[in-house]
Amino acid sequence: MKKRTLSILLAASLTLGATATSAAPLTPVAKAGNLQSDQAFDNKIVKRIKVDNIYNHIAELSKNPRVAGTQGEYEAVEYIKRQFESYGYETEIQPFDIYSYTAPNLIELNVDGNVLESSDFTYGVNGEVTSELVYVGLGALDDFEGKDVSGKIALIERGEFSFAEKIENAKKAGASAVIIYNNTTGVINGTLGEPKDYIPAVAITKDQGSALKERLDKGETINVTLKVEGAKTNKATSHNVVATKNATQKSTGQLVLVGAHHDSVDGAPGANDDASGTATVLELARVFANAPTDTDLRFVTFGAEENGLLGSYEFVERMTQEDYDRTVGMFQMDMVGSKDAGPLIVYTNDGEKNIVTDLAAAAGARLSKTGEATPYGMEGRSDHVPFAEIGLPAALFIHAPVEPWYHSPDDTLDKISKEKLEEVATIVGAAVYQVARPDTPALTNAKVAPKEVDYVFEERELE
Repeated sequence: MKKRTLSILLAASLTLGATATSAAPLTPVAKAGNLQSDQAFDNKIVKRIKVDNIYNHIAELSKNPRVAGTQGEYEAVEYIKRQFESYGYETEIQPFDIYSYTAPNLIELNVDGNVLESSDFTYGVNGEVTSELVYVGLGALDDFEGKDVSGKIALIERGEFSFAEKIENAKKAGASAVIIYNNTTGVINGTLGEPKDYIPAVAITKDQGSALKERLDKGETINVTLKVEGAKTNKATSHNVVATKNATQKSTGQLVLVGAHHDSVDGAPGANDDASGTATVLELARVFANAPTDTDLRFVTFGAEENGLLGSYEFVERMTQEDYDRTVGMFQMDMVGSKDAGPLIVYTNDGEKNIVTDLAAAAGARLSKTGEATPYGMEGRSDHVPFAEIGLPAALFIHAPVEPWYHSPDDTLDKISKEKLEEVATIVGAAVYQVARPDTPALTNAKVAPKEVDYVFEERELE
């Protein structure tokens, strides 16, 4: 595993920009920080963390799968809401629409009497079309100019823009169906992003598509029958749960977000993915409920992460400009409890350090048994992504490589490590309190002494 070392300066209070537009590298000043003082403040949070509470929440949440939009998810949402309210939080449930997709039970692609293997697109539609095949390049609107595709089947190469846009362009040009072939090896596992009034479409491999294009380039006429049956899209409702604690001391006006996703995939109890993160959010909310803070805290569990980060995108969409401007950072916890996963790492969407990784590295150096700072790397695939995409400092806390049975019926409570749960709760709790404790000024105005900490970038794969 390749590593490259980065040096940062971290303080009892960090000299980082607090908002999306002002987050900046730490600035050195003259004096050394007081490690003992930092640890004393850490203890106000970490000594109150009870790992058995986290474990018990996982036990409750993982009794059944929590697929987004199902009764199982809603029962989890109600449980989470009750916990937040029992800690005294102002709690909001954010409902939002999602769409579930049932794959077709029949996909048939017959080319001049020969059946080709093909696959569907998520949110694709049913239909049967028999017609002539026409090659239209990448399927841009310009590619259809001068070509008669009315009532015909468009052969389109993958690349440059979305599958949905290619299909919509073909429909606008009058085509009755679409075949998209890959631009690399392997099959296409594609989605159209959302349900619409598409025309039928299937996917084939690069070799299959190239062979068809070659025949068309030679002037051959190719007759195709394309049939899709049994595809179904259902509308459902998923939910985010949002608990807010306003500052108890003179407020800096700033906001910290702490999150996890509460949904699981179908058939999986989801003890680690991500009841572990959700349970840790709940325990940190309990611990912070009575802690003195000068920063607003918002604890969020997201729905429909497994459907494409839909809950976190919904949350971001609802953020006010004021909340955007005052958000210091977003701490996302996903799969933080498996005893069979690798060590803790903090991922950013772009592989660059930010205030969240800085705070995590410093907390790890102060509190880990080895005294080593928490490493960071580059990865998306969780609810930190929508926040990063709008320019907010965000990072994912996860143990990697992940265990081989995530997204399976074997993601069960017996595979959870209390030691790993405690590690993440301790580091995230201390990092958040570094921002929120009343003795530290707003990050944009911090003038106290930093302590130098080194932490490494790791090219560590999730799987």
